[in-house]
Amino acid sequence: MSPPFFVAEDLHVAIEGKEILKGVDLVINTGEIHALMGRNGAGKSTLTHALMGHPKYEITRGRILLNGEDLATLPPEERAHKGLFLAFQYPTAIPGVSVVNFLRAALKARRGADMPIKEFRTTLFAEMDRLGMEKQFASRYVNDGFSGGEKKRLEILQMAMLQPTLCLLDETDSGLDIDALKIVAEGVNHYMNPNVGVLLVTHYQRLLNYITPHFVHVMIDGRIVQSGGAELALQLEAQGYDWLTPQLRDQSPVAGRQSQ
Repeated sequence: MSPPFFVAEDLHVAIEGKEILKGVDLVINTGEIHALMGRNGAGKSTLTHALMGHPKYEITRGRILLNGEDLATLPPEERAHKGLFLAFQYPTAIPGVSVVNFLRAALKARRGADMPIKEFRTTLFAEMDRLGMEKQFASRYVNDGFSGGEKKRLEILQMAMLQPTLCLLDETDSGLDIDALKIVAEGVNHYMNPNVGVLLVTHYQRLLNYITPHFVHVMIDGRIVQSGGAELALQLEAQGYDWLTPQLRDQSPVAGRQSQ
């Protein structure tokens, strides 16, 4: 039996010596969308940044396995080469670098070779059209003066162009109005396929009205304390987090499921 596509095993992460993640276990198989929910400060964004290899986030214990390979000691660029992608909650502006040049350089780094210019432009404009972006958007500087919705659409455009296999989406719905939310969700749904796994960090059920997760996980104080199906997000929307008892908070069950 082949190993699960992605496994975080007993993952402990510290920032400047302070432990934030306290033993996270998570399994994601290809073709699955996992939603991660929890209060502010629970450790959700810490998990995505640690998985991507941000140097500020020190892995003090545990493993990060992708197709059976431990990525925990690899730098971010090598993790990206192996198929990881992180869409940021607060994307950074890069004045002076156009969207088209940024995407062309990123795609070359991901593939190890340039995509023919005609193919690149055809693919780029098709994905932009799908995300409701005008063609002149490609000539603008990356996130420079962008609205919140434009920044998030560019994150999804990067995902579509780079073709990662594990997509980490950190509060992609943050700052979006309802129209932009629908467009971004449609972009994620269009990209989803049986060879891709998604970890979607969100606070709200509203995004999950458009992107239906296979699994929902609740993080409290650096641990995943509860996992279930899409109905768990509805329960959180209705009841909040107080119903999660202190006994549950001391647990760290393996989330998701193994490949059968």
